[in-house]
Amino acid sequence: MNILSEIKKDRQIWKFCFYGLLKNLNFFEPYLLIYLLGMGFSLFQVGVLFSIREIMVYLFEVPSGVFADYYGKKRELMICFSCYIFSFLLFFWGGDFWLLIIAMIFYGLGEAFRSGTHKAMIYSYLEQKNWFVHKTFVYGRTRSFSLIGSSFSAFLSIAFILNLPSVRWIFLLSVIPYLLDFLLIMSYPDSLDERQATDWSFADFFGMGIHQLKSVFDNTMLRRTLLNSALYDSVFKTIKDYIQPILSGVILSLAAVNWLSLEPEDGVKVYLGMIYGISYIFSAVASKNIYRLNQYQTSEKLLHLTFMVTGVVAILIGSGIQFQFTWLIIFLYLGLYIIKAARRPIVVDVLGDHMKKTERATVLSVDSQLTSLFMMIMAPLFGWVADRFSISFLFYGIGFFFLLASLGFKRSGQ
Repeated sequence: MNILSEIKKDRQIWKFCFYGLLKNLNFFEPYLLIYLLGMGFSLFQVGVLFSIREIMVYLFEVPSGVFADYYGKKRELMICFSCYIFSFLLFFWGGDFWLLIIAMIFYGLGEAFRSGTHKAMIYSYLEQKNWFVHKTFVYGRTRSFSLIGSSFSAFLSIAFILNLPSVRWIFLLSVIPYLLDFLLIMSYPDSLDERQATDWSFADFFGMGIHQLKSVFDNTMLRRTLLNSALYDSVFKTIKDYIQPILSGVILSLAAVNWLSLEPEDGVKVYLGMIYGISYIFSAVASKNIYRLNQYQTSEKLLHLTFMVTGVVAILIGSGIQFQFTWLIIFLYLGLYIIKAARRPIVVDVLGDHMKKTERATVLSVDSQLTSLFMMIMAPLFGWVADRFSISFLFYGIGFFFLLASLGFKRSGQ
């Protein structure tokens, strides 16, 4: 039996895979904005709620990584899913704006405590099994299960949204897979916890955080890769929100909406769910197979190439919007998801080659924190550009920015 076959059959690797699948069964995601607007909140109030979430992620991202490295990764993930579950329950009970603020605070805490920690556990397990050289293959495989979970979630959410008494019940349904993930994490071996301390000390925690951050930013390759990753992810997460109203308009203009004899609003929900579901299926395939490209190019070169290709895709999307090429917009929208999915295992591979074993959760948390910081800046900036000029102008600008940034990364040695 070769090593890749052994990895595919390993029980703990399967647990890692199902962790990602269950984590992405958040059925409410395609309809969160609809839910909040339907409660009578203004777009400004909704924006405040999302800003609160990003602020919580930004404030607690790096401290959560230090906590995981110092006091245990299993413990942190269990705290993370407790925050998520409490947040979902508050959204289900919600109605009052202040209650939803608390829900967003706990959702942001869950995001901060989750990011980076599970990847660090995968790294540890691969080292224990002497499989670390295959990290791109393993992470691509686990990531593909996450994307399959997103696809299942998108398709199932269609059935839920059309048959449940109201949208808020989706939040209650989302508690179930997160409870299962909580139990799955409890079953992980204690060897993956890797606690460096058994007693809590704020002074030690603060000192450890300062030391690890200094070590991360003193590493030139880590610094460049983190900047590359955070810039890309922040732009992607911002523009995917701006493209949704475009797709809604496109779907409403299609005669296909009437094929199922649905009301226009229900038709939009169905077809948006289908597009999201299909995009995640292709993304899962890309994530699972991206390791094969390492036979021809290094991960560093692939990182630069995907940055450049995304710039070209953004410019083409701008053209599609300007000249109303419906199917081109949908096709390129799927392409963005596929490129994003393929990039993540590459980023993890490059970071894994340059970070210290004791700093993994911290490094990956810095990646997520930088992404949140850039999003806090880009979201209002992109909104102003789209309002002041047009959405097509925004995508042209993003495309040229990506092309210039890719040249900058190339010249700096990445």
